[in-house]
Amino acid sequence: MIRKKLSPRQKMINLMYVVLMAMLALNVSSDVLEGFSLVDEGLNRTKVNSTTQNEAIYKELDAAMKLNPEKTRQWYEKAQQVRKMSDSLYTLAENLKWEIVREADGSDADLNNIEGRDNLEAATHVMLAPGIGKGGTLKKAIEAYRDGITAMINDENQKKIVRSNLTTEVPKKAKLQGKNWQEYMFENTPVAAAVTLLTKLQTDVRHAEGEMLHQLVANIDVKDVRVNEIQALVIPNSQTVVRGGKFSAQIIMAAVDTTQRPEIYVGNTLLKSENGRYETICGSTGDFTLKGYLVMKNGNGETIRREFAQPYTVVEPSATVSATMMNMLYAGYQNPISVSVPGVPNNRINLSMTNGTLTKKDGGNYVAVPSKVGEDVTFTVTAQNEGRQQEMGKFSFHVRKLPDPTGYLEYTDSKGNATRFKGGRISKQAIVAAGGIGAAIDDGLLDISFRVLGFETLFVDNMGNVVPEVSGSASFTANQLTRIRSLSRGKLFNISRIRVVGPDGIERTLTSPVEVIIN
Repeated sequence: MIRKKLSPRQKMINLMYVVLMAMLALNVSSDVLEGFSLVDEGLNRTKVNSTTQNEAIYKELDAAMKLNPEKTRQWYEKAQQVRKMSDSLYTLAENLKWEIVREADGSDADLNNIEGRDNLEAATHVMLAPGIGKGGTLKKAIEAYRDGITAMINDENQKKIVRSNLTTEVPKKAKLQGKNWQEYMFENTPVAAAVTLLTKLQTDVRHAEGEMLHQLVANIDVKDVRVNEIQALVIPNSQTVVRGGKFSAQIIMAAVDTTQRPEIYVGNTLLKSENGRYETICGSTGDFTLKGYLVMKNGNGETIRREFAQPYTVVEPSATVSATMMNMLYAGYQNPISVSVPGVPNNRINLSMTNGTLTKKDGGNYVAVPSKVGEDVTFTVTAQNEGRQQEMGKFSFHVRKLPDPTGYLEYTDSKGNATRFKGGRISKQAIVAAGGIGAAIDDGLLDISFRVLGFETLFVDNMGNVVPEVSGSASFTANQLTRIRSLSRGKLFNISRIRVVGPDGIERTLTSPVEVIIN
């Protein structure tokens, strides 16, 4: 019997989980939500596999108990305790998934077909609602399970892995924001992400349960339990490989005599490897199966042969580049950009661009400043894969000039709030207090300030003549203020020919005037 360590596949899933969590701070697009669904599917497959393996061990312990209860009872009873603890936390996580999905989709919700994947309120309500939120209960249950299971595990490395998988520590950044664990995990978290987090918890529970069961079985004479159930096993680093990457798998036979090694045949070719490791370069995409057999002698000198087959998938390199705030990039403006590659940490990803400059920030975030309007920007993503740089994709964005801003008067209202007046009725006191005008793109998505170089006001005198007054800055001139103070209620004047310059360095004159009516 062998002791399972954290597989490279599990490590990849954990890395994908961390990258996707980092993207929660951004506007969650349908592609990101789909990414959560894909991760959740992978976690569910791992969870099912772990559950199946654990159930097989429970059956072996049942058989051993029947054959030799005196020798097996101590370990068998501990195994039942582990099962009860694991099932309790697993069921709690499952129930919370259903509660969150029903909160989002209603009583007829389907966990396997979530409609409100982008709902940001359901998980917050179920886990954090005052008095009824279950986030604190989940945290206590995880900590109780973690402490209970690690107290039984003898191997210090396995203890560290289990503690890490089931940690409830709050990252330093979240602590500085005053958040506890449940708020950090579930506050304003989309339903798709919350379900994925709980599925990962279930996977970690089954992994910890499996580590404990392997230890318990190791305490029983392997011959008594598994002598009639020798199986060939293939343990791949990952069943999904990026084209150009390396497929790596460990081929072993369970419950073998450590004094002799089996002969390993891949196809009909003997594998010349002392540790049973098989590797091949994957040059094309598709689904493949590693097949072969193991041959060894039993205690009676008889030849035992066991077949093995391990499917794996080779996929094209993939990456994601998204404009954080907009679909278009604006020339001369610092456009926020984020980039990620599934399964690759941010520090191994590189991004370059054409037609502009790129500045790297943190957490996969960049600032892109395109140079020319009308010339597309192309981003190229590369990642370090198997010790070499590999291109993961190219992404193109159109470049346009920043749109014209809107002129406004900024003043403080009766409640002390800064208010931008863009036309209509306003008091003379507010106009005088504003002291001048500003200009900005302020459409709810962008908030980009422009510098005002000058403007013109148009007044109508008592004879019906239009009297222009020009300012060479953003401030009202003395003449302009005198005329404004002389206006009676209901009178109007226009602020026009507003000259501005934006962050792109382009000077322009706004065509839309600001019409002001004295209130």
